[in-house]
Order: sequence, then structure tokens, then C-alpha cells
Amino acid sequence: MRTRTFGRLGWQVSEIGHGLWGAGGWTGSDDQESIAAINRSMDLGCNFFDTALAYGQGKSEQLLAKAIHARGPQGPHLRTDDPVRIATKIPPKNGKWPALASYALDDVFPADYIRACTETSLANLQISSLDLQQFHVWSDAWADDDRWQRAVTDLKNEGLVRAFGISVNRWEPTSAFKAFKTGLIDSVQVVYNIFDQDAADELFPMCQELGIAVIVRVPFDEGSLTGALTPETTWPQGDFRNIYFAPEKLRETLRRVDLVKEDLPAGMTLAELSLRFILAQPAVSTIIPGMRRLRNVEANINASDGKSLNPEALARLARHRWNRGYVLP
Repeated sequence: MRTRTFGRLGWQVSEIGHGLWGAGGWTGSDDQESIAAINRSMDLGCNFFDTALAYGQGKSEQLLAKAIHARGPQGPHLRTDDPVRIATKIPPKNGKWPALASYALDDVFPADYIRACTETSLANLQISSLDLQQFHVWSDAWADDDRWQRAVTDLKNEGLVRAFGISVNRWEPTSAFKAFKTGLIDSVQVVYNIFDQDAADELFPMCQELGIAVIVRVPFDEGSLTGALTPETTWPQGDFRNIYFAPEKLRETLRRVDLVKEDLPAGMTLAELSLRFILAQPAVSTIIPGMRRLRNVEANINASDGKSLNPEALARLARHRWNRGYVLP
């Protein structure tokens, strides 16, 4: 596993991290399999794990704690200067994703709620300090409000969190620029993949200028860029992918996936291509694919071998950029 520098913090983190949304209770998830996947990630050199209080109402955090603490604060495979880094997130108090500028800060991230969620996550994770706490949604309408700024500063000064980040809304990669200028935000989590390339326009250069770490989520476009979806694919009632892949969007997505396959190098899987496309961005600190199964852990981490896509391949993939033309509710 290769490592990258996590922005101005200077941490060395695995360039393939481990996303834990699915471990919180997705259909088909199994707790023991999720724990085994976490352990296999650490065995292969992964040291960045991203979870959230909203993932199974703390279940994902608790599973991560169970796996990590069973083997000590550092796995025996890790260098002493590369400890396991744990990132989690504060859900919006009003329970609404994405955040809208019309929402009052008091309804989403009041100061006492920021602290309470952080303390709950610390208890779930069985640790005394978080490496990275993040706002799970954001609107820059709140950027100048000193109440969240004081709350974040206090948590850092008290040692309850080492760093603070923002997970920006899907398809809004520039929506935290004002918050960045406060100097309190150390990282940003953003959707970036072969279809969703907007983050490369302004966000990545801004992060490089300010020393803000970049965490890439949804590298496989919720599964389409693994090649696993078909026109008959369905999801359980209440699963948000029923909205994301509404029938007309699923058809268009699959058509575009077929076009990407035409640019697939010999001997490479679609998922591997997707990861290598993202790793070509020097601004990216780590990618956090969801990995509930051992086979996915091993396949994804194998992409961290330092072998880069050539400029011609990257130019072909850039042509698959897609403005989907709709906003999720």
C-alpha cells in the first residue's frame, strides 16, 4: 500500500482508505464479514477508516472499534509513524440531506450538538480523541457564523479532535470555499469519479493552495463503475439508490458504463480503472471505497501499486464526464 500526505497535517495515510457506510446495516451486510474486511484492510496496509455517526446510528463506529481494539492501537503490519487514522462525521440535526442555504445553523449544527455528537462517537469508537471529525453536510451560508467556529476550536483545543473537515454535498464541490478561508477546515470529502469530474476544476487546486486534504468518496458511482449493475437491478424499499438509479437514470447510466468499457485497458477491471483514474489526481489524499467483503478489499487495495494510467488513457476517460441534470431530494 502506498501512502500520501494528508494535506497540511502531514499525516501519511494509505491512498486507498476504507469506507464504512455499508457496514452500518446495508441490505446484505454481515457484521462478522465487515470486521474481517477491516482486519484484512489493515493487514494490507490500509490505515485510514471513514465512518459516521449516522451509519447505522453508531453501529459502523462500534464495528470499527471492535476490529481495531482487538488487535491493539496499531496493527503489527503498520509502521510506527503511520498510525491508524479514524474519521467520522456529525449528522445534520434536522436529519436532512443535502443541506440547503435556507436551513438555519441552529437546526443543523448548533454548538452543543456538535459537542454531543463528538462525545457519542468517541464512546462508540472507544477512544479519547478523534483524528478527524467532519460535518456530514454543509452550506457556506453558515461559514461566517462564529458559533460553529468556536465549537470546532474548543474541540481541537481540548484534544477531543485533532482535525476537522467537511463532507460537501454531492455535485457541489465548491460549496465550502468560504469555510476553508476560516483556517479551521483541514479536509474536504467530495464525490469524484469517471462520471463526476467537477471537483478537479476548482476544488482540487484550492485544496492544494491551502493545504487541505482531499478525501474522495463514491469512486464507483454507487456501484455502476464496478460493472455489477444490470437493467434488472433493484434495491430494497427505502434504499436511496432507488432514487439515484431511477429507471430512466439507470438506463442512461448503463449506456455510459458500456462506453467506459470501450476504453478499458486489457487485463484491467472497471473498478480498478476507476480507482486509477482518481489516483492520477495529485490533490487526492485518499479514496474511501465501501469495502464490506474480503474480495473487494483485496481488489481495491491492489490498485495502490504506483502504476499510473498513461496520459492518453486519462484523456479518453476525461471524455466520460457527465452532468446528470438533476438534484437528489
